[in-house]
Amino acid sequence: MSFTACLIVMIGGALGTLARYGVSVLAAPYSRDLPWGTIVINITGSFVIGLFGTLTLATGRFPVSDNLRLFVMIGLCGGYTTFSSFSLQTLDLIRAGAMTRAMINIVVSVVLCVAATACGHLIAAHFNDGASRIAQTQLEEDA
Repeated sequence: MSFTACLIVMIGGALGTLARYGVSVLAAPYSRDLPWGTIVINITGSFVIGLFGTLTLATGRFPVSDNLRLFVMIGLCGGYTTFSSFSLQTLDLIRAGAMTRAMINIVVSVVLCVAATACGHLIAAHFNDGASRIAQTQLEEDA
């Protein structure tokens, strides 16, 4: 882990966090019954990591440097997606006795986020002659 890599991840994380805040503010009027901002953030972040991770493999159609992959996949997506917010909001729904809404939040978030990652990967794999990988290093897989 180099100082440069740490800075790259930190800058990506800051930008991802700012984007997350913007989406949350825009979604606030629609989030009375369910945390739609968090749901949208997690789905779009899942799509981006699936698409970018596959398109930019070293063997992919658009290979990029390891630093750019760290910036997007760990920094930007890590700062943008909000699993901890999802967990807190789900717990709040459960504690408020809104078990049905909590279960809807869990199912919608998990199913659509995995589907969005798969969709992004499939689109990118099409351009990458059927690439089957998204991550190319253990560090990316752990992100």
